[in-house]
Amino acid sequence: MKSCRYLIMFIAVLCLPAGPALANENIDRLNEIANGDHRSDAYKARNKYRNPAETLDWFGVRDDLTVVEISPGGGGWYSEILAPYLRDNGKLYVGSYDSESEVEYYRRNYRKYADKLAADPENYGKVIMFEFAPPNKPDLQPEGQADMVLTFRNVHNWLNNDTADQVFAAVYNVLKPGGILGLVTHRGEEHMVGKEWSKKGYVAEAEVIRLAQQAGLQFVDKTEINANPKDTKDHPKGVWTLPPGYRLGDEDREKYAAIGESDRMTMKFMKPE
Repeated sequence: MKSCRYLIMFIAVLCLPAGPALANENIDRLNEIANGDHRSDAYKARNKYRNPAETLDWFGVRDDLTVVEISPGGGGWYSEILAPYLRDNGKLYVGSYDSESEVEYYRRNYRKYADKLAADPENYGKVIMFEFAPPNKPDLQPEGQADMVLTFRNVHNWLNNDTADQVFAAVYNVLKPGGILGLVTHRGEEHMVGKEWSKKGYVAEAEVIRLAQQAGLQFVDKTEINANPKDTKDHPKGVWTLPPGYRLGDEDREKYAAIGESDRMTMKFMKPE
């Protein structure tokens, strides 16, 4: 009888959920990539502010998913983590900028990002890059097939360009039912609504939720992983006064370095099943 009892206990242990262990393993893998040799020291220095492993794991990123990243920046800070992570088992689509834009900033960052991918095929050779720039190029790929859409510090730009409604509609269309939008952006106070504030980089949480729900997405949850209570949100050059931008140059640099990067909301939305 005793041997049978031990056998039952052994089987029960084998059947226990492995969630926490798998989550830790996932975070460890993401941290390994975030601190990899393929990343510059300047980019790795941002890890302590942006918490990429914890953020991506909280969104539910797994290495066998089809993920779409929107507006990656010319340097592709998060792409440097996502591309190697998804390379073997998943897919990474990236909606970059308009190569024919009238705005030189977007043309320059399109080329900078494309050159980055081409220069390191081992890490970025499987990234599927396409142009995404509503209203002229309004569609995300692969329509209706994405498990997850990710975007980081971009909502203020869409509001400034009057394209936020179109962007969130495109996110809805590209996701599978049950698919997730993971979003990080500079967080303003609740009264910080309108271009007066978005031009400084700040957006109210309620405004982001409104835009997502208007497109048909459901609010799932939020986390304070990327919160920074030291950000007073009254800086002369908006969020770009703070690191890594330092728009004031050496003026009060130590003060802004002590604050760190901006206070950021981290939110999760879902396309209904």
